[in-house]
Amino acid sequence: MEIKKAYLSMIKAFPGGWDAMAAALGMSRDALENRIYERKGQSVLVETALQMQAFSGTTHFAEAVAQGSGGVFLKLPSGGDHDREELLDKFNELYAELGDLSTRFKESVADGEIDKREREGLTDAGQHIHRTVQELLTLTFQIYCRRDRAADQN
Repeated sequence: MEIKKAYLSMIKAFPGGWDAMAAALGMSRDALENRIYERKGQSVLVETALQMQAFSGTTHFAEAVAQGSGGVFLKLPSGGDHDREELLDKFNELYAELGDLSTRFKESVADGEIDKREREGLTDAGQHIHRTVQELLTLTFQIYCRRDRAADQN
């Protein structure tokens, strides 16, 4: 996800859209648009982007930064009571995503070439798989690993 697309997605996810997001940030809609579309030498500060992300209840900005850096953003499951059924659900999600990647791959290489759209689709599918694997491992460790005794003492 590109940074600008992330901004637009966060605005769309915020109840009331552009006008409400601008007001929440303490600026006019024009001021927000100028920053998003980089008019008049303006741009969105990282702090503003993080605030937009918090207001929208999304992780779009973090995802865009991670992807732009050649990585993947992963929001890990929070600590708490997780069970083996959740772990099974995560394994099933991973299997489905692997099937999706396999299907996309087969369709993408059918003509002997991967175009830009196909590459984006394969990349997205791969990033979903990375996220799911990390979530699966986090759940596994939360369910099956003993807590660190030092953490219990604090």
